[in-house]
Amino acid sequence: MEPTTEPERLARLVKDLGRQQGFDLVGISPASPPPHEASFAEWLKEGYAGEMAYLPRTEAKRRHPGSFLPWAKSVISVALNYYSPFQRPTSNEGLRGWIARYAWGDDYHGIMEERLAALHRALEEALAHPVRARPYVDAGPVLERDFAARAGIGWFGKNTNLLSTEIGSYFFLGELFTDLDLAPDTPIRDRCGQCTLCLQACPTNAFVGPYVLDARRCISYLTIELKGAIPRDLRPLVGIHVFGCDICQEVCPYNTKPPVSTEAAFFPREGLHAPDLLPLLALTEEEFRTRFRNSPITRAKRRGFFRNVCVALGNLRDPSAIPGLTAALADPEPLVRGHAAWALGQIGGAAAAAALEAAASREPDPAVREEIQAALAALPAQSVSTPRPG
Repeated sequence: MEPTTEPERLARLVKDLGRQQGFDLVGISPASPPPHEASFAEWLKEGYAGEMAYLPRTEAKRRHPGSFLPWAKSVISVALNYYSPFQRPTSNEGLRGWIARYAWGDDYHGIMEERLAALHRALEEALAHPVRARPYVDAGPVLERDFAARAGIGWFGKNTNLLSTEIGSYFFLGELFTDLDLAPDTPIRDRCGQCTLCLQACPTNAFVGPYVLDARRCISYLTIELKGAIPRDLRPLVGIHVFGCDICQEVCPYNTKPPVSTEAAFFPREGLHAPDLLPLLALTEEEFRTRFRNSPITRAKRRGFFRNVCVALGNLRDPSAIPGLTAALADPEPLVRGHAAWALGQIGGAAAAAALEAAASREPDPAVREEIQAALAALPAQSVSTPRPG
């Protein structure tokens, strides 16, 4: 149907230009308060955000975008598919870990921001006058999924991801707030039905219920957002995940045959699909920065990433990891040393016990000493040559 009003004509133009910039989906919604702003406030109140202090700090802006973008009338939401067709490693592929698919290639922020900027320029050229606009890509006080859902990009899945019948859920979101009066799209109804595969598949039971995630138990939070020690009771449940997870997406029926991304920058960099873990554990700070330049993995920093690698190696329980973990007991970062000790305790054996005992005698950090003693206490008595404390 041909557009009959100016807002409809402009909306059609926006979508055509958005697709020309390579976005897979483009939708439009009003710039009014997002539909789930009250639910977001309740989620924060329950403490489900964990240590992500930036969320409560920006609560007011997220709930009421007009408070900081009073000129905005419409929100252009865009989605960019990042799926590349590589699968998880099998159990006989050695000491390999898992990085979430979105982090295999280049950092998406720059790619999305460049395309949104290009869309803004294209709009101004097409209209032959300035257009006031403000782009956001996962780095501003915006409830992105709310605007995208209202714009018909997808619907909220029970795993809290946005789902699309066209491209599944492996996609990045971006927004362009604008002063243009654009005809809004119609939201898509919830199509999850009775399916609960995502809720059942979560290793850490991070879902309080359908559509409600306790981030404090989510593997993505634990391996990316959490800056300190991973709680000991959750470490075995993290498995081989060293940055992010993907499990609740992998089991979703809407991701059975997702389309492959047309953006080459999102395909795996060498060594990032199911990476060999031991070489990663040997990287210096400078080597880490070089290896992961312009990668989402830098968000965890070296200390957080190494913490995750240690946990994955502990869960694999392969004695061939003992030399690497023993070296990590001398890492400059206490966070790494503590998790290396835990991993050695999981692997066990005389060599692990000897490494832990040697580290106990020189370790200056109280928290790390406690990790070492807990790891020693977990070993069979015959592995330990000195009496256990207490």
